[in-house]
This record gives sequence, C-alpha cells and structure tokens, in this order.
Amino acid sequence: MKLRGALLAATVLGMPLAAIAQPVTGIYVGAEGGINLMQDQTVKWAGGPALGKSLGTSEKAQGDLGEAALAAVGWGFGNGLRAELEIAYRYNALSQLRGPVNVTTGGSEQKYGPMVNVLYDFNVMPGVAPFVGLGAGYQRVEDSISAGATTLNGSRWAFAYQAILGVGFPIQSAPGLALLAEYRFMGLTGNRELSGGGNALALKDNFNHSFLIGIRYNFGQAPAPAPMAAPAPAPAPAVQPARSYLVFFDWDKATLTDRARQIIKEAADNSTRVQYTRLEVNGYTDTSGTPQYNQRLSVRRAQTVAAELVRDGVPRNAISIQGFGETHLLVPTGPNVREPQNRRVEIIIR
Repeated sequence: MKLRGALLAATVLGMPLAAIAQPVTGIYVGAEGGINLMQDQTVKWAGGPALGKSLGTSEKAQGDLGEAALAAVGWGFGNGLRAELEIAYRYNALSQLRGPVNVTTGGSEQKYGPMVNVLYDFNVMPGVAPFVGLGAGYQRVEDSISAGATTLNGSRWAFAYQAILGVGFPIQSAPGLALLAEYRFMGLTGNRELSGGGNALALKDNFNHSFLIGIRYNFGQAPAPAPMAAPAPAPAPAVQPARSYLVFFDWDKATLTDRARQIIKEAADNSTRVQYTRLEVNGYTDTSGTPQYNQRLSVRRAQTVAAELVRDGVPRNAISIQGFGETHLLVPTGPNVREPQNRRVEIIIR
C-alpha cells in the first residue's frame, strides 16, 4: 500500500513537469528493428547417410544471434486498449549441431508472416507509457542445414503465438509521435521437415526472444496549433468569466454515457466561440472505496473526458488534466457513501 501511495504521489507531483501520455486514439502505424535470439531446436534424424546419422538420432541445432524487424498498423480505442496487424521478419544462422559429437554446420532459418495483436497501454506516468500484449498468427519458416556435402532444406507455414512487453516514450513536441522499446517472445507450433540428398530430419521447439526499438505515429492525436504572429498592442480585453460543464459517471466507472458525450460535445463546440486560454478537466469521486483507489479513478475519468474533447476538435495541448479523488465533494457526505452528484468531471473553459 505504501509503495502504491508513493507512486501515486510521484505521479501527481510530476504532472506539471511532464504531461501524462495521451491514450492512443484512432489509427496508428509503427516500425521496429532489433535482434532475435533463437533457442536451440531439437533435431530428429529420420534417416540418410549425412554425417553418419542413424534413424532417430536426437541433437540440438544452435542458432547464432540474428535480426528482427516488423511493421504494424493498428487502432487505438482511446481507453488504453488497442489492436494491430503486424508483419514481422526474423533471421538466424544455424552454426552447430550439438550432440554426442558437436559438428560445425552451415545453414539458416528465416521466419516471416502476419500476426494479430491486442495490447493495453498503462497511461499513468508522466512521459512514459508501459504496455503489454498478446498476439497470434502464422509464420512462413524456411530452414536450411548443411550436413557434410549435403544440404537439407524445408519450408512450411506454422501457427505462431507471442507475448509483448514494452514501453512508449511520447514526444511532447510532436503530438502522436512516440519512441518504443520492446521485448517479444514468439513460439511456433508443430515440426518442420527438411530433406535433401536422400537425408531427412525434423526440427521442433522453435522459441524466439526479440529485443526491438522503433517508432509509432498516432494519427488520432491533435497537432499543436501553428504559431501566430504577435498582434499589434491593443487595449486589454475584458476578462471573460469561466464556463463550466459537469459530466457524471456511474458508480466505479470511467466510461461515458450518451448524455455525457452530449455535454462534452457542447463544451467543445462552445470553446470555439469564446477566447480561452485553457480547458481544465478535473475528476472527482464519491467517498465509497479507499482514498488511493478513488484518486486513480478520478484521474481515469478526467482522461476519458479529455480524450473525448480531443475527438470533438479541442487541441490536446489546450487541455489540463487533474484528479482530486474524493476531495471537494459537490454534496457533502460521510465516508463510504455512494453519492451520484460526487461522481463527476468538471470541464472549465478559462
């Protein structure tokens, strides 16, 4: 509990220095490259004179450090969840057969094909967006092993699955642009059969560890407004009063109702009719639940409203987000009271 409280305090205090990463919204594209480490694969000889291997001989094929690259196109739902289609390529040289007697060999293995991934971004820390994901698809595997004067080849499509762990670093000066660092584990199912010169073998246990860096661009992020020339000196205009709008939420929810979307749209439309300096989006909760949980819930509610404002045309850099948890109650209550009027986000146009 103390650790979570410390992380929450660091997040709140750090918000003036670096904005919380905006959730990925709408279409995005990305590209990454790096290294691929392939675990040793089991080799089962099915017969033939190559290197004197007999039927059923079991060895390990050792792969050298190789390379990996991928490109992806996806869609962000604005709440941390996103889905993407990925095309990936991996290559490793096969340098040795390890068994009772280790034998140096030539050869290679390359894999390429489509994967469909589902990922979730944790937009809770200023300037950093960790994410996790799972994926599945198919990979075309092409193998070649030189055994003595004989080369054995084989290729096939195999079902593939993967787990993804990464972190994004949004570039504040370029809305929508983020640097990426990822680790991906990918495994293939089934065996691959190789043959040549009257010899045959089967490869199985294909597991890969890829370490990647890359870049992602989200087309759903509003660009920063173009700088304007300084106007000629003029009398200071009268200060316009702030306008505020209240958006209410169901208990323990951070999702928008149809009525909430209407209110947010009205606030976004009205912001274009007045001269404003910023839009404050402040989240609150009732007193049910712990103060720590309510603080996080209030931030999520504010982020949801801010994302909807961006979709309605408000520039992202004109919005400030804050969460006040169960403080500043609209309707004063005691602890552990589910008061609907206190489960709200206030939009203030200044």
